[in-house]
Amino acid sequence: MDTLAARWARLEPHTAVVGPDDDRPRPAVLLFHGCGGVRPHLPEYAAAAAARGHRAFIVDSFGARGWGRAISLGLVCSGAMFRGRQRAGDVLAALWGVARRPDVDGSRLALAGWSHGGWGIMELMAAPLERAGEVGLADPMAADLSGVKAAFLAYPYIGPGSRAHSLAWRRCPRTYAVIARRDHLTTVRNARRVHEMVRGCGVEVETWVADGAHSFDEPSNIGPMAFDRTLADEAIGRFGRFIGSTLGPA
Repeated sequence: MDTLAARWARLEPHTAVVGPDDDRPRPAVLLFHGCGGVRPHLPEYAAAAAARGHRAFIVDSFGARGWGRAISLGLVCSGAMFRGRQRAGDVLAALWGVARRPDVDGSRLALAGWSHGGWGIMELMAAPLERAGEVGLADPMAADLSGVKAAFLAYPYIGPGSRAHSLAWRRCPRTYAVIARRDHLTTVRNARRVHEMVRGCGVEVETWVADGAHSFDEPSNIGPMAFDRTLADEAIGRFGRFIGSTLGPA
């Protein structure tokens, strides 16, 4: 079982860093892709954070494991392997590693997740992190999440296999939730119910119902998931404004 340090050692070579070319300790946002892997839209979101003087880290969970597109679509997207609780270990280890960088202000961090990535973030927010083995790590209790000020959840997966409906959050960063009106994996009503449960933590949750399909901001058209450039631009703008207003000036 990985320690925080060992998991981050696996993830770091597969983490893209976007932001100002300097050594100043700046606020940072960590981006976690969906079950299809890192796709072209994530660098656009990262650029929106960088434009505000922040650093962005795109964490490739699948590249770190040597998984290609066939495995991600066939096994992860189907729910056969690597569910949200396991992904939460990557989120925690990446937080641990990024916060230690001298060019990052560890007291001003944000998490952003798309679909499967959002699932992992939600699992982490609910995890006790009080004993060895939680979220698949030997020492999860050694991580400090006090610097996490915001969570951006883009159509997070809350369908069959997800525990988001029943797990109350133990950590309460300000949250922005994007709901896809034509999401084939959940209904708007179900998504609103889950986010209302999150508000029970005492956290501010802002929601936006985008008139699109699941993964509407990803430049691909697979099955019911239709790309919408106009909505994608709106989502990126909302992301940038939310991260900027929550983490503050660089």
